[in-house]
Order: sequence, then structure tokens, then C-alpha cells
Amino acid sequence: MTICRLLLFCLCFFPFISGNAQETFTLSGTVTDNASNETLIGVNVLIPEKNTGVVTNEYGYFSLKLPEGSYELQVSYLGYATISRQIELRENTRIDIQLRQSSESLDEVVITEDVEQTDIRSPEMSVNKLSISTIQKLPAVFGEVDVVRSLLLLPGVSNAGEGSSGFNVRGGAVDQNLILLDEATIFNSSHLFGLFSIFNPDAIKDLKLYKGGIPAKFGGRVSSVLDIYQRDGNSREFKAQGGIGVISSRLLAEGPIIKDKSSFLVGGRSSYAHLFLKFTDNPNSAYFYDLNTKLNYKIDKDNKLLFSGYFGRDVFNINQNFKNIYGNSVFNLRWNHVLSNNLFSNLSLIYSDYYYGLTLDFVEFNWDSGIKNFNIKYDLNHYVNDNFKLEYGLQNTYYQFLPGEITPTSPASGINYYKLDNKYAVESAAYISAEQELSEKLSLEYGARISGFFRLGQENINFYENDQPVLYNEARDIYQEAVPVNTQTGNRGEVIKSFFNLEPRLAAAYSFNEKQSVKASYNRMTQYLHLISNTSSPTPIDVWAPSGPYIKPQLLVQVAVGYFQNFNNGDYSLETEAFYKKIKNRIDYVDGANLIANNAIETVILNGRARAYGLEFLLKKNEGRLTGWLSYTLARSEQQTPGRTELESGINNGQWYKANFDRTHDFSLTSSYQLNKKWELNANFIFQSGLATTYPVGQYEYAGISVPVYSSRNSNRLPAYHRLDVAATYTPHPGAGKKVKSSWNFGIYNLYNRKNAYSITFRENIDNNKNEATRLSLFGIIPSITYNFSF
Repeated sequence: MTICRLLLFCLCFFPFISGNAQETFTLSGTVTDNASNETLIGVNVLIPEKNTGVVTNEYGYFSLKLPEGSYELQVSYLGYATISRQIELRENTRIDIQLRQSSESLDEVVITEDVEQTDIRSPEMSVNKLSISTIQKLPAVFGEVDVVRSLLLLPGVSNAGEGSSGFNVRGGAVDQNLILLDEATIFNSSHLFGLFSIFNPDAIKDLKLYKGGIPAKFGGRVSSVLDIYQRDGNSREFKAQGGIGVISSRLLAEGPIIKDKSSFLVGGRSSYAHLFLKFTDNPNSAYFYDLNTKLNYKIDKDNKLLFSGYFGRDVFNINQNFKNIYGNSVFNLRWNHVLSNNLFSNLSLIYSDYYYGLTLDFVEFNWDSGIKNFNIKYDLNHYVNDNFKLEYGLQNTYYQFLPGEITPTSPASGINYYKLDNKYAVESAAYISAEQELSEKLSLEYGARISGFFRLGQENINFYENDQPVLYNEARDIYQEAVPVNTQTGNRGEVIKSFFNLEPRLAAAYSFNEKQSVKASYNRMTQYLHLISNTSSPTPIDVWAPSGPYIKPQLLVQVAVGYFQNFNNGDYSLETEAFYKKIKNRIDYVDGANLIANNAIETVILNGRARAYGLEFLLKKNEGRLTGWLSYTLARSEQQTPGRTELESGINNGQWYKANFDRTHDFSLTSSYQLNKKWELNANFIFQSGLATTYPVGQYEYAGISVPVYSSRNSNRLPAYHRLDVAATYTPHPGAGKKVKSSWNFGIYNLYNRKNAYSITFRENIDNNKNEATRLSLFGIIPSITYNFSF
């Protein structure tokens, strides 16, 4: 409660002690791109005389409160010409600013500082930003530019290997990442089980990955937040761009509906490698397609409507007997409203749907499952004065979980109709967050979030003796499913279990000078949804389960400290951070658990805890013909599920064990070299410790069958993972003024053909009857070529 009282004191008292008796006025406005009229996120709006400034929010809006007087206004952004304008502030003033891209400017000053470079004075830490131009240059598997794979080159971010979907942040599981596309929740971020991400880089305007120091406006996950915004679309002229690759292509079109007032953006991607299989009479196929769309309408200078959507599907078809379709659908309607010169609001209505379908013709049945949510949010940005800013709002989400439904496709199938019980829940939250400069050296970001989760009634509610859905058999030292002593029918309007949690947030930055600072952060976060899985990365048949009578919400506490420095006028930057986090109520499945089509999932899981700690280093070269970064993470991620009593053994005898995604060492080197105006060379090298796994340590014979004996859980590791990727981009006609622009990207993934282990299995050699280990590798060397164009 001490932290809560401190936050309350700061939020109530600091605005007054930081105020100024002199009469002040508000300077506000929106910053847009001169050519497209697209709003720009994170633009620096500075007043040098007052040594103060602000950055534009997610919708390009800014507000500054200043004493009456004359000021020089500087507006700067990466890749754009800097605007310097003299203003007379005698009353509240609205200035909408348009920036020109550097390629269109002549003699103006052009900002060349890296947008991905850390802000020394800002309390924001544990945050990584990657520009789309950087992502598009990185070597990629099959030549398909990938947002998620680019994040794996950053410290503290990894995944479960090639062919694995999702990503892990600071030793967290994939379900602990909140992935937002225009504020809508994405439950599966991958195509083709991890080969590609669902994000079309042509449609993306801005992305941020929060690994710690997470602002109070975000909640619902305990590991990270990946916040992605789509572009609005060009409201001045029609434009198109796209690319043709080896196995997939993309096309995006944008233009005005009413010039300078409304615009559209439509982009699509699809893979087509499966079409070549038809020439070989191969009945199998695997492909994906997706669609991005955005509409916006400017009602007046204070009101704007935006509608955005995403629809994607993956399709697998094997021998016409097995068909698998899954994907995301999200839609969002937003209303931006300027309530006053220093108060900006956004109201969002959001729908998100993740669907998984399976057709097995050889046994003649269909399987359908998914998760849906309906979300309403109201957020406000309040610019109190030039060094104090508030953000606050309300959020409410309704969930519908569809664990599974089996439908026979013919009367002769022998399969009976079966439906797992749908589950329903509501998650609500209110938050307030403040960002304040106490002095030129000390800045704070502090706030709190109050969250509530309400598990609603469902068709069948199980009750167990002593409220124990999992029983322990002491004689056999195993856990067993309990049989319900009673089952009741619930009403969806009834709350059968509720949870409330206070989630304080605090971050601070102390600047020694303009080049050096130390930062620290504290997070307490709650996650009410759980992904029940026995794999190290999510698969479409994994089960999302809400907290309820037998599943408690996950509770995280994370602290981080860091040192940050810019060298040689910002040409180089260094970021170092140490973090420690612990999580209560991290669930794990018992040995021998049946997770598929289990209508009582609570009977095969136990509540445990998790912890992760480590060091992260990021050294960047931001300027010159050679740019890039070196990233290294030394970390440990562990889990423990002790017995509920002294007699129970728990999982792994109650001892801490390495998480499935634990990697001790994670090193990457990324570089880009501008050879000349036409050629740019790129490369990245990755080295990682092998993932934790469990190997057999012996065997015994029983009834003529050889039975393996395994070591303790995750006590072994796969071989180390490493590879080198290279790419070259050729632009035949560089420079401004070209109506049609094009480039060629040539890449080689895994240049030296490293056979990295996806898994290790053991079998008996039929020739000598000895046991042997076999390595499964997914990718060797993969060359690619992609043609990119825009007009």
C-alpha cells in the first residue's frame, strides 16, 4: 500500500508544485506528411528557449503549455526536413504542421538521427522501436519481410526456433505477449506455423515493443506489449506499391476519397508456392493470404473517424483428407476528438476473432474452435503544462471462448456430435498515468491500473470434492483427474468468480548530461487469460482458458535498471539493462495430461510460479555508410510447480526447472552498408544456446516392450543454434522525382547451410539394435529474390 499512497500523492500534488503563476497559453496541433497528409507518430516538437518539448501521440497530435511570449518552434522527424518557425503566443494557438520528406527537400536541414535511438532524458526504458525501412532491409527467409522475425534480433527477444510461431520476451511465454494491431488484440501473429508473420510491412506505420516499464494504459499480459499501428492512407493522390517474391507477393493501394479530407488504404498478400505442386501431381498444399484495410474521414479540425481491419487465413490440405484453416479477423472503429487545446480523446470500438477449423475426411468430421472479444476503450491525453502530462481512460472487454465443436460430415462417419462448453468473461480496467520532468536531470513516469475480471456462467459448471479438480495418488506418485461431484447449469449473466487487482507502474530517468543517464522501472501486471499448451510455441489447437474458480490469474512483478549513453554526437549508442521478474500462478500441465478436447481442463493443470532474470546489451552504430547493432542477452527463465501439500511431489519433484524457451546466451549482429546509390548490403549473424529439452537416460523391458526412462524435466539442451543471413538491395534508378520506383532484393538465408536442430528424437537402429539420436532440421540454405515497386 505504500507504493499506492505514493502514486496517489504524486498524481494529486505534483501538478500544483510544477505549475507556474505566470499566465500561460496552449500551443497545439497535428503533424502530418506533406505528400500524403498521413499523421506522424513520435515527431519532436521543441521550444529551444525553454528547453522543453513534446512528441506527437499515436494520432499525430501535440500540445504544449507555455508562458506568453515569442518563441522559436522546431519540428523534427527522422527522414524529414526540419521546420523552424517563429511564433507569437498571446492566446491559445492551433498550428497544424506538414513535414516534407528529405528526398523532396533541397537545402533544408534534414534530421538524420536514428528514430530507434534511445532518448536519454525520457523515463521510457525497456522499449525497442524499429522503423519499417530498417525491417525491409533485413535478410528474410524466402525473401518475405517479417516484422516479428526482425524483433528476434533485439536483446531480450527470442523464440522457440525455426518453424515456431510467436516470440518470447525476457523469459516469458508466447501467450504472455499482448499483440495489438490498431489497438485490436491479435491471438496468433504467424502464418504457416511461424514461417511468416501476419503483418504486411507496406501497411505498417509504427511499432513499439515494450519489454518492461510498460505504461498503465496497457494490461492483460505479463511479459510484453507489441503495439503496431497501420498507415492511414494517402489523402492527396493515388499511390500503389508491392513486391513479387519467390513464394509470395503483395500489393497495396491508397488514395483520397475526398481530397485532404478522407482516404483509403487496401493491402493484400498471398503465397502461391502450392500452385507449383499441382504440376507434379502432388495433392498437398499450404498457403496463406491476408488483407489490410483502413479508412479515415476528417470531420473537422477537432474530429476524425478511422476504420481499420485485418483478415487473414492459413490453409493446409494434405492428400485431400486433412484440411486445416485458421486465422485472425479484427475490426476497429475509432473517433479522435480534441476536447480542448490541451485535452485529446480517443474512443475505440474493437472486434477481434481468432478461428481454427479442421476437417478430417478420412474419419468424416469437422472441428471448429476459436476465441472472440468485443472491446470498448476511451483514452484521454491531458497536457497539463510543458513538463507534466497525464493519460487516463477506461477499458472493457467481453470474451467468448469456443474451445471446440466436433460435427460429423456424414451419417456413416461413426463420430457423434460433441461440443465443449463455451466460456464467457468480462475484463474491465481504469488507469491513470503521469509523465513529468521534475528537473532538467530527473524525469518520472508513474501511474496505476485497476483491473477486474468477471468469469460468467456457462452451460455446465463442475464442482469437485474439497475444490480439488486434480487428485494426487501417493502410492503411484502421479496426478489424476478428479471426477466432479456435481455439475450445474449456469446463467451467462451470472458472475461465478471475480478478481480485482491493483497494478502500479513507476519509471524514472536521471540524466548526468545530454549523453548519459540511468533509468529504473517497476511493473506490477495481471494476466487473466492462459494458453494451455504442451509445446514451446503456440499451435492452433492450443486452448485459451480464462481465469475462474480453479484457475487463478497470473501476477507479475518486474524491476529493471539500466545505463544509457550516446557517443560521438549520437553516432553510437549503448543500452544496458538488468531485469528480474517473478510470476505467481503460472500454470503447467501434469505428466500425461490430455489437453485436446478436454471439457474439464482444470483437472490436468496445477498452479506454479515462474521467474526470469538477466542482462541485456545493445550497441548501435547510427550514422555513416555502415550502420547496425550488436545485441547480447545473458538470461535464465525457470518455472516451479511444487506440491500443494508436503506429501505431493509436484512437477519435477517440486524443483525449479528451465522453461521450454530458456536460452542462456542470445547474440546477434546486424549490419547495413551503403555501397553506393544503387547498392545496399545487409547481413545478420545469430548465435543462441539450444532450447531446453528432456532426454531419456535409460530404459527397461516390460512385456517385451522397451520403455524409456527420462531425466528430470528440461534438464538437457538441444545443440546451439547459429546461422548467417546476407542480402543485397539494388535500386536501378535512385533519387527523387521518379514516378515509378523499383528495387531488387537478393538474399541468402542460412548462408553456410547450418542444420540447426528443431528437435532430437531417439530410436533403435534396426541394423545393430542400438539406440541412436536423430536430428530434425527444417531449413538449410535458402536463396531468395524479390522485386519491389511503387508508383
